[in-house]
Parts: sequence; C-alpha cells; structure tokens
Amino acid sequence: MYQVKRESRSEFVPIRNLNYHVRIWGAQGAGKVPLVMVHGWMDVAASYQFVVDAFAADHYVIAPDWRGYGLTESAPVDNYWFPDYLADLDFLIDHYCPAEPVDLVGHSMGGNIAMLYAGSRPQRIRRLVNLEGFGMAVTRPDQAPRRFARWMDELKSFHRGEMALKAYESADGVAQRLMKNNPRLSQDKADWLAGHWGRPDASGRWQILGDPAHRIINAQLYRVDEVQEIFKAISAPTLSVEASDNHLDRWWKGSYTLEEYHRRLAAVPSVEQARIEDAGHMLHHDQPEQLAQILENFIGKRNIA
Repeated sequence: MYQVKRESRSEFVPIRNLNYHVRIWGAQGAGKVPLVMVHGWMDVAASYQFVVDAFAADHYVIAPDWRGYGLTESAPVDNYWFPDYLADLDFLIDHYCPAEPVDLVGHSMGGNIAMLYAGSRPQRIRRLVNLEGFGMAVTRPDQAPRRFARWMDELKSFHRGEMALKAYESADGVAQRLMKNNPRLSQDKADWLAGHWGRPDASGRWQILGDPAHRIINAQLYRVDEVQEIFKAISAPTLSVEASDNHLDRWWKGSYTLEEYHRRLAAVPSVEQARIEDAGHMLHHDQPEQLAQILENFIGKRNIA
C-alpha cells in the first residue's frame, strides 16, 4: 500500500444546500497563499495526495470533492449543470479565503471549471494552473435539436437504471479498474486510491463514489465564442500543463485537436505552457514529482507580467 507522507483531514461545509466534503492538507500561515486544487470527472479530491506528498514545501491545500463525487452529497437532481460547479467553487473560496486571492489548480473537468471561474472572478485568483482541461469540441446551432433530444433520452435511460456504475466484489476490483484505465498506475497507488474512489454498500459490494447522473450529456451546446471571451477576462498568470501522451486527438478523433486547444489558449492574456514526460491524462498519478516541481516553480514566481 502507498505510504502517505502528508496526512490530510476531512471537513464538511454547507454549500448551496449540500454537505460538501473538503480535504485539507497543511494549515494557514503567514506568507502562505491558499492552494485550491479541484479534481476532474469521476475523480476525487484524494487523487492529489501523491502531488501533495511530492511538494518540497508545506502548502495550505484545499481540495473539495465536487457535488456527487467522493464524500460530497449528490444533488437531488437527475442531471448536473456545469455552471453549478463554478458557483460551488465561489462559495467554497468565500468560506475558506474570504479576504485574499488564491492559487487555483484544476485537472481535466476541474481545469475547465478553473479557467471559467478565473475569467468570471478574476480578482479571486492569484495564479491559475490548468492540467489537461481542454474543454470540448466546437458545436453549431443546428446541433441543438439533436442535443436536447439526446439529453431527454439519456434522462429516461437513467431513470430506468441503465446508467448505474459497475459494482465490484472488493476494493481490489476497484484498484484493478483504475489500473486498467491507466496502465501507468502502480499497484500500491491503485490500492490506496481504491479506498477513496469507492466504498462497500450494505451487501459488501464496492460502489464507485460518483453519481451516475454525471454520465448524462449537458443539454446545452458548448459555445466556444463565449469561452473565448471568458478566457480574455482572466487576469491571473496562467499555466497550461499537458501530458506527453496526446489523448485529446484520440478522444475526439479529429473533431477537436491539441492544435485547436492551443489556439483557444492564446486568448488568455498571460499564459505559459509546460509538458510532463512519460505521462497520460492522469498526470497527477503518473508523474506527481514532475508535476509538484512545475507547480511550485510557477506559483512561487514573482512579478509575472
């Protein structure tokens, strides 16, 4: 089993009628800028443990489980709307850091949320780091009728129980799934993560800690023109971190490419790019030491134009 170097503590915070679970590493202190780290789709806050352990310094890290993930309550809904994540983050930052800007790190879906939040609340963010949060392929208005129809079809499928997540006989089954999804993940890390990604139900079968309603498509189109305007409003120095494995082109099969993402990123007024070698999309699992060094170098910079 992976040996944790820096222990976290759990807190539960009432946010927007939900009991939000937040994982905290370190403590507030003079000269410490709060480091808010938000996870991606079907992930949990504990996923950042390996990076936190690899930091050279002790940071005050605030990492929530998004609504319907990990130990945070599921919303009383049958689908999730992206703007709610931004509002949840806003309430969370108000709770922990009401009077000071924070450094914000987001992975994948969390990276998308971080970028949109930083452009909508630029005064709240000191440094911004996007880990493989590429956004979505461009959509067209003529796709709207089919999009709404698919959304309604998926809602019916959800209510028929057809979107339930697979259960596992043991924590080892969860660990094996994690390693199948990410061949670079070592057994010791997978075993440790399994205890945070899932838990046993009353029958002893291990359930993934993710609301299956997250699998339902968003009814609204992804409007790149709106996203670009939000990117332009980001005032924080921004770092985009990519893995050496180009999963974006493979996911979208040509309909959205890494080159197009780089063009979108150019709208951010102050942006740098970094690359992590021998890593896939779950780069915080694959190369936590590389990532920790990149993060600390970036958030420790001064006088970035």
